[in-house]
Amino acid sequence: MPGAKWRSYRHRFVPWVVLNLSKNEKTLRQVTDRSEDKVIPDEQVSQSLLRLFRAFLRGSGGLIPGVQTSFLPRIPLHQDQIENVLFQALGFCIERRPSSLPFAGTGVFVSRGFVPKGATVAMYPGTVYQPYEPILLQSIRNPFVFRCIDGVLVDGNDKGISRMVFRSCSGRDRVGPYMTSDTSWLTDSPQNPLAVGQYVNNCSNERPANVCYQEYDVPDSFPIELRQYLPNVNYSHCTQRRLRCVVLVSLRDIRAGEELFSNYYTIVR
Repeated sequence: MPGAKWRSYRHRFVPWVVLNLSKNEKTLRQVTDRSEDKVIPDEQVSQSLLRLFRAFLRGSGGLIPGVQTSFLPRIPLHQDQIENVLFQALGFCIERRPSSLPFAGTGVFVSRGFVPKGATVAMYPGTVYQPYEPILLQSIRNPFVFRCIDGVLVDGNDKGISRMVFRSCSGRDRVGPYMTSDTSWLTDSPQNPLAVGQYVNNCSNERPANVCYQEYDVPDSFPIELRQYLPNVNYSHCTQRRLRCVVLVSLRDIRAGEELFSNYYTIVR
């Protein structure tokens, strides 16, 4: 893959780390095992997501005290409404725009407000595959397949076969009137604006990471009416397995105008 195309692709392509491991270790996270890959407790991640999702539900007319929520119509929010809800709930907004890195394509920036250290900044959307599940066709020329420490894969591609698979799995897992995942991340106007984590570019020696990935298994107690905002779905239908999500957590305070940079590659020692 020559020239500019390779330079763009390498930021999300696993062989790049093989070629650069010895000379660029500052861009790698080294952990002993999955239990060490926690910047903040899972309970804190849950609190942030619940606060945001409840605000979205109220804004769409789906959360009224004393009223059965399953029979209330959902009114999609406009982008300016979504940004205001996000800002009021978490104190910041993020957006996709051309990256400040040469040849890196799209990046994610803090567009408004202030992100404190230890905040849940974004989510990595996509279909979740166990290590033994088929993903070969979906992975061909796909730079958005994220590998968790335990081998679980998250396909964050919003086009082609990956797009069709996510929509199919999302419709399959509907529970009565409840959607249990959010397909709007496949569009240009996601109802959950945090679901852009697949566009966060890898850090470099010159651009150190200000966010990092953290694996988060959705607890069984997560309200079913709020799961409609989760941008992930299991490839296989399995009621015994918690849904794996991957969130991005801030490593320091981040101000408006800054681009988010992550550590793509976790080396398990």
